[in-house]
Amino acid sequence: MTLLDFARGPALQAALVIFIIGALWRFIGALLLPWRLVPAQPREGSPGTVSAWLKGMAVKMWPHEPFAKHGAFQFINGYIFHVGLAIVVFLFVPHILFIQGLTGLSWPGLPNSFVTVIGVVTAASLVAALLHRLRSPVLQLISRVDDYISWLLTFLPVLTGLLATAHLGARYETMLALHILSICVFLIWFPFGKLMHAFLFAFSRGMTGVRLGQRGAEL
Repeated sequence: MTLLDFARGPALQAALVIFIIGALWRFIGALLLPWRLVPAQPREGSPGTVSAWLKGMAVKMWPHEPFAKHGAFQFINGYIFHVGLAIVVFLFVPHILFIQGLTGLSWPGLPNSFVTVIGVVTAASLVAALLHRLRSPVLQLISRVDDYISWLLTFLPVLTGLLATAHLGARYETMLALHILSICVFLIWFPFGKLMHAFLFAFSRGMTGVRLGQRGAEL
């Protein structure tokens, strides 16, 4: 068995199983939390649960005005690499073919050259995010090992994918195997680290909106 056979065979299968079981475990854990943390009745005239939930998610899409000046780079750069990752993962034709092989689902993709440019921008944005974290005293204070591991495991698939596409670093088959293995490690870590916020942010932001709405607080 070659490294590529191992990567796209047993390694990928094990990673997907761990990812699915871990994600379900985190989702079930979130759903089993005591949702009614505040026993008091909502204030009269407070918004409904659904509208407060949606507002709680929407208002966090940009920082409050007092923090907008200092937080603008972090938010804008965050959008750049999040949107970039989404384009690379879901609109790159080889990735679409891979997803089709797993699920049977398919959709149109973007030109490979365009997605490659987006991948370069995404990699640069991730590096900029790391440098900003390392240079910010506040972010240094609140950063944990999880933050750096999550960054590394997000960056490596982008880097190895770009190297494989450009035929740099090693033979194409070797770089492709390393790319798939980096994705496997990413999938295994995803449910247990901060990367899970990609799914759970709807719970945290939504419930914050509901609780503040019940108190009549301005979001």
